[in-house]
Amino acid sequence: MKRDVDKKPVREAVAVFETAETLQAAIDELLISGFNRAELSLLAGEHAVEEKLGHHYTKVEELEDDPDVPTAAFVSPESIGDAEGALIGGPMYIAACTAAGIAVAVGGPLTTVITAGALAGGAGAVIGGVLASMVGKHHADYLHEQLEHGGLLLWVRTVDREHEKRATDILSKHSAHDVHVHG
Repeated sequence: MKRDVDKKPVREAVAVFETAETLQAAIDELLISGFNRAELSLLAGEHAVEEKLGHHYTKVEELEDDPDVPTAAFVSPESIGDAEGALIGGPMYIAACTAAGIAVAVGGPLTTVITAGALAGGAGAVIGGVLASMVGKHHADYLHEQLEHGGLLLWVRTVDREHEKRATDILSKHSAHDVHVHG
């Protein structure tokens, strides 16, 4: 059972998913059904779990009812895509503007300004692309790591029996296993 800031016990529905797609479908339905994104949490990365608990784990089922297990906020695929886009566009924009600004400052002709902006923007986009692929790889590695340990663990904070029932029904509907409420 996890604890809120004010130390009151919190009841949660918990489930294990075998694919990222079924996890995402359940989360989408939970959000559409009135659950708040802040009520959803996933198991933190393997390193964080081992560091916090002081031991290695082999299956996620060992952790689903542990009140001390570290969790991570749910981050939607759209948010990851937004981050990747910002990582590509940001360096591209900064490099293009900086190069064009320098070309203008030294009094270069318009073609030089345009060429400098385009070349630097392209280089910035390449750098941003590398950073974006690192974000995507980190997320993919996280999912792979969790799946190797038996699945993707999701907790849904509930406020009453009706919430519990709605959460467990949705989780079960989306092929989750070991669906139950604890707390």
